[in-house]
Amino acid sequence: KAPKPSASLFILNQLLGSLMNDVLEATSPATNLSGPVTCVTKVELRVSCKALLDRDTLNKSDPCVLLMVQTNGQWMELDRTEVIKSNLHPVFAKVFSLDYYFEEVQKLRFEVYDIHGTHSIGTRDDDFLGGVECTLGQVGDYNLVLLQVHAEEISGNNGYVELSFRAKKLDDKDLFSKSDPFLEIYRINDDETEQLVHRTEVIKNNLNPVWEPFKVSLISLCSCDEDRKLKCLVWDYDSRGKHDFIGEFYATFREMQAISSGNKVSWDCVNPKYKQKKRNYKNSGVVILTDIKLHKVYSFLDYIMGGCQIHFTVAIDFTASNGDPRNSCSLHYINPYQPNEYLKALIAVGEICQDYDRFVSHDFAINFNPEDDECEEIQGVVEAYQNCLPKIQLYGPTNVSPIINRIAKLAAGDGNIKDASRYHILLILTDGVVTDMADTREAIVRASYQPLSIIIVGVGNADFTDMQILDGDDGVLRSPKGEPVLRDIVQFVPFRDFKTASPAALAKCVLAEVPKQVVEYYSHKSVSTFYEKLKL
Repeated sequence: KAPKPSASLFILNQLLGSLMNDVLEATSPATNLSGPVTCVTKVELRVSCKALLDRDTLNKSDPCVLLMVQTNGQWMELDRTEVIKSNLHPVFAKVFSLDYYFEEVQKLRFEVYDIHGTHSIGTRDDDFLGGVECTLGQVGDYNLVLLQVHAEEISGNNGYVELSFRAKKLDDKDLFSKSDPFLEIYRINDDETEQLVHRTEVIKNNLNPVWEPFKVSLISLCSCDEDRKLKCLVWDYDSRGKHDFIGEFYATFREMQAISSGNKVSWDCVNPKYKQKKRNYKNSGVVILTDIKLHKVYSFLDYIMGGCQIHFTVAIDFTASNGDPRNSCSLHYINPYQPNEYLKALIAVGEICQDYDRFVSHDFAINFNPEDDECEEIQGVVEAYQNCLPKIQLYGPTNVSPIINRIAKLAAGDGNIKDASRYHILLILTDGVVTDMADTREAIVRASYQPLSIIIVGVGNADFTDMQILDGDDGVLRSPKGEPVLRDIVQFVPFRDFKTASPAALAKCVLAEVPKQVVEYYSHKSVSTFYEKLKL
């Protein structure tokens, strides 16, 4: 039936199921006109230096490396390593994490400084030791006389591990106090090289230290090989950088996991020199693994293949601000020679989804046949849209919050399910003149707690400032009372930016943030895939 005068939106619901190959293709990297695309992968960069210049008179340089990225022709600091005291061959524990885009030239610059005092890096007191520029695509194992950069892909590693270590009865290396121990873990690679994985904090004046738990990806820890050797070193910290060696031990991730079965996991911390010289030497202390937590990280593809269905809702703005459909100036005008912008946007997204539709239902039977209200593929939706326009009258105001609240309520029911079996996506096609902005902001904040993403396509040449605010790319969206969204769930795309582009370009941009939002929701809820539930 036709919408009542108070209705602000025309609703079409589609339930999508199975693996959406076209959606995955649409979310692959491609240049678009309206915002960021989903990255191909993530990489971790580890940095070390060799034979740095010594600018200090009494001690060696205290190096630190800055990672700069080029954005719009300007160099911006992305991150920096820790400062290592008195060391011309530093191996930094800091790991740089970057998104990698195959289709982009991502320029990087590494700058090395000798740090003096606690002031910000780059002041007059700091000595610039050198720098190097390259692209992220060039970084594999990037070796220069000055700098070594090791890159690893971390996407798809299926998780990370949280480890907690302590030690007891460590050797005392100090004369007037106790040792200040810290622990280093190195991964031994296939070519027998060693890669620093983690360096703990220093525990002052303590032979029985308890180090803070730390998290590391499985690909970083052991290349996802449970039997790969890990070399672990315990040191007594020295502020001048001349740390005293306490001992070492070798472990594997498989050995560490024995703690999950209630077994005690510990290793003798051995100094090889003492072992050779002292007949009764046993160890220089014991290192104990007190806890291990394995966190599996699922990808969007994991959830889709694991049985998650996407409940896809399209809302088309049928309000008076669009203009009388019989007038050629109307955004709903049916031109016999070319589709209007609503149709173009609907077709662009619908053609991706139509092959995977299992069910179709409507809040309004736009074919005016409540007993048979299904539309066959996207062409059926287009025909129903065209046929209903002459039979309805457009009204205002344009209230967006009711449809968001309605779909959020449906999603809330699915959000109580303990597995990732259903996620909702709401696509709103509108001319952008929203009259309930405050209520819409409130609705989005509430919806951010549910398994729901909202995509808004702005049709026409209206002022889309409100839509940009709802998107939240320029800042965290808040309700009128100041409550922030739990997660960013809104993606706004102005159709006018795609008038000369292909329909695929619009679809890619529209769907760009959906995979990330799906993963964020289920990760926040600590929900595994439906497939994993079945295996358990």
